[in-house]
Amino acid sequence: MKRSCMTLFTAICGLLLTTTALSREHQIYSIMEEVPMGYENEVNKKNYYVNIGQNQGVEQGTVLDVYRVISKLNPYENQKRINHRVKIGELKVLHADEEAAIGALEKLNQGKDTPLFEIENFMIGDHVSVSVND
Repeated sequence: MKRSCMTLFTAICGLLLTTTALSREHQIYSIMEEVPMGYENEVNKKNYYVNIGQNQGVEQGTVLDVYRVISKLNPYENQKRINHRVKIGELKVLHADEEAAIGALEKLNQGKDTPLFEIENFMIGDHVSVSVND
């Protein structure tokens, strides 16, 4: 009886830990950019470092959706804070390790059908997830 309770307890703890790990928010945690040299039509390469990797199914060539959480205070509804999770673009993975990856800009959502952002590029703290094609 004692042994089966211990096995059940271990299984429940494992399930809880797995659920917690799966619900973890993945983000851009660092950005590296080439130094601009001032040449005409120069294109500077940027790398985006994210805390999602092979253990989450990410490999070279994987496309990651990038989201920004925009938080605004609604003064008309008891000062309720509203969080909007808006897709701002996509990263393509150049290199993946077990728990992290390096990506490059694949697509940046811009235009009249895109909300206005204070910073119109990816930034540290933006959320990432594996892109699921519909």
